[in-house]
Amino acid sequence: MPEMPEVETVRRTLIPLVKGKTIKKVTLWYPKIVATDHQQFIDELPGKKILDIDRYAKYLLIRLSDNLTIVSHLRMEGKYHLTTPDAPKDKHDHVQFEFTDGTALRYNDVRKFGRMQLILTGTERQTTGIGKLGYEPNSKEFTEAYFIAKLKRKHKNIKNTLLDQSIVAGLGNIYVDEVLWQSKIHPLSIASKIPEDKVKELHTKINHEISIAIKMRGTTVHTYLDANGNAGGFQKMLQVYGHVGEACPNCGNKFEKIKVNGRGTTFCPHCQVNYQ
Repeated sequence: MPEMPEVETVRRTLIPLVKGKTIKKVTLWYPKIVATDHQQFIDELPGKKILDIDRYAKYLLIRLSDNLTIVSHLRMEGKYHLTTPDAPKDKHDHVQFEFTDGTALRYNDVRKFGRMQLILTGTERQTTGIGKLGYEPNSKEFTEAYFIAKLKRKHKNIKNTLLDQSIVAGLGNIYVDEVLWQSKIHPLSIASKIPEDKVKELHTKINHEISIAIKMRGTTVHTYLDANGNAGGFQKMLQVYGHVGEACPNCGNKFEKIKVNGRGTTFCPHCQVNYQ
């Protein structure tokens, strides 16, 4: 699943491709991708100009003229690519935005899990899943004090706590495994039991990991590509995820893998302390 660094990379690569373009026609080959009214989506978008593309956590916010926004969540395998309206349709192309300049933006999604919503700009927190999210890493709101206070109230394991998005938004399975190993915290540690100094260390590691991953244009371990069709580069820097059975760089013991709420979780049983 594209996580925050990957979605940020998609945003940055999409902007030069579509900003300033005017939508001529919308085609829904698989209407269920659009979670709001399908006919309204088709009828209201022609004539609208793409003003900019913002992002919150794993959501893209495509800003349009006339105070409209398309909120797009890529879920597991959603991708955007620029083409022309008459280009052969891939079987996994589900939505097309045709522009007045003769180009077209297509949304491709092998699993069809991704969703789009057409909303009034500024209502994201009232009308979409963004309203349930915590703060982003490296934001001014994501302070040590905030993180410490929130974890003290969480009595489930830290892996699930970081994945549920309600405290810190944008982290997925890959980056959670990495930052927990870097902080030497076992993924099954109860969030409220983790010592304050370790929470501070985890806060620092989260911010640093996400910053570096964005600079490296995200992580490609399965199918993630940016809007130009390029893979990320951070997969070369992963030290835990995908390394089960290999030696931990810290202690030499082998990484193990368990399931935590159905998610494959790689960790070092020697380095990472289980706080219960």
